Amino acid sequence: MKIYTGRGDDGMTDLGNATRVSKTSDRIEAYGTVDEANALVGTIRPTGYDDVDETLSAIQNHLHIIQADFASPGTDGTDGGEGSHAEGSATRIREDHVDQLEEWIDAFDEELDPLESFVLPGGSESGARLHHARTVVRRAERRAVALAADDPINEEAIVYLNRLSDALFVFARLVNRRDGEREESPTY
Repeated sequence: MKIYTGRGDDGMTDLGNATRVSKTSDRIEAYGTVDEANALVGTIRPTGYDDVDETLSAIQNHLHIIQADFASPGTDGTDGGEGSHAEGSATRIREDHVDQLEEWIDAFDEELDPLESFVLPGGSESGARLHHARTVVRRAERRAVALAADDPINEEAIVYLNRLSDALFVFARLVNRRDGEREESPTY
């Protein structure tokens, strides 16, 4: 497979259904920001904690599914047209992916002191990167919501991104705690 094709030289790109769209379209912005979040999560591993690393690896695969989902209009299940994915397709983020995130959040949160105030992002290198990834995931969520306002998408992807930002916050707190980093609260 050739890496470069020249097809994008005019500012257009192909979607999964072969439709050509501007690289500035809401759809490209949405899955491009998910790609950015995925790459950022990749810079965090290894954290030095196998349980966190295994979880982040699974999350990267989930984010790749969302990218494929967003890159394939007509697979949101609303039009039933050609190219639509069957229920449970591997290229769709599903409710069970969200459930898995919630299980990870709950399990890792058990190791933490209860949250009593806002926390400034930072800490150890891995902790700070997890906080950074959380903010990029929030942006990806905003891009997905903007896309959904004009174009049907798999709404579970928005739920997943929302929950993922919560998960990354908990993971950042956990890694910082394990690394012996004290959490800082903002002063007003």
